[in-house]
Amino acid sequence: MKQTFYSNGKLLITGEYVVLDGAIALALPTKFGQNLVIENGSKQQIVWKSYDADGSVWFDDILLFSEIIAKTSFENNTVKTTLIEILHHAYLLNSNFITTSEGYIISTELTFPKFWGLGTSSTLINNIAQWLTIDAFQLLKNSFGGSGYDIACAQNDSAILYQLVNEKPIVRPIPFDPKFKDQIYFVYLNKKQSSKTAITNYYKKQGNTSKIIPVINEITNAVITNILSTEFVQNLEKHELEMSHILEMQTVKELLFPDFDGVVKSLGAWGGDFVMVVSKENPYTYFDKKGYEIVLPYSKIIL
Repeated sequence: MKQTFYSNGKLLITGEYVVLDGAIALALPTKFGQNLVIENGSKQQIVWKSYDADGSVWFDDILLFSEIIAKTSFENNTVKTTLIEILHHAYLLNSNFITTSEGYIISTELTFPKFWGLGTSSTLINNIAQWLTIDAFQLLKNSFGGSGYDIACAQNDSAILYQLVNEKPIVRPIPFDPKFKDQIYFVYLNKKQSSKTAITNYYKKQGNTSKIIPVINEITNAVITNILSTEFVQNLEKHELEMSHILEMQTVKELLFPDFDGVVKSLGAWGGDFVMVVSKENPYTYFDKKGYEIVLPYSKIIL
């Protein structure tokens, strides 16, 4: 029997990093995501193949049930090691998929280029959780780590406010449809950022975040309630400055685009993946001249 599961990708608009400490974050699911296709197999193993958006295979290997149970690691294959770790923790939450099966043939299919960083891992974890009817947030926490906002995006088809309260995820779907969305673009910085590394660096640098969390919460609430582009822009700029102080990093606009006539806001892990741009004019020519060819309008990427 063939089973197919799908999860949405994600973009974190406000609350990056501090969402880990309880700040309210605004996140948007994307029109891009990942499929997981499950078929019966044999030999107490999983024949696994992962496809990128262009149809190319980026991972192709065999995972033995015994390796999943033992959480075997492979020094020369970090992808396989990570995948086995996720499946091992899935096994601890629901062992039936190993104990009652002869094997599987599994494929994953991204609908966005893998290097974009829209949630290759989170969409996989949520798909596995759907397949095995286990808690995706718990599976993420046990295996990969992170705040879980990306899991919430994987499960929702509208904008969400996301917050950790006593380490438990609170997800609130909200309407978010800016009248000026034709002035909002998303630009890929030609560099995929590791979420794990970014989180580690954040915890090394962070001081007392208790004072900044109410400020970020206020900005997030202002972003979702202000319908005027001028106020929206001002709040984004304020958010960038606050996070710049916490992270002890230049804003992406200061670093890369100081002459840009508009707003540039980092999303998620600073230094890579996408940034959000608000511009009265189509900014494609500006970014293309600087070597950033992937410029997506709001309507092309946000669900």
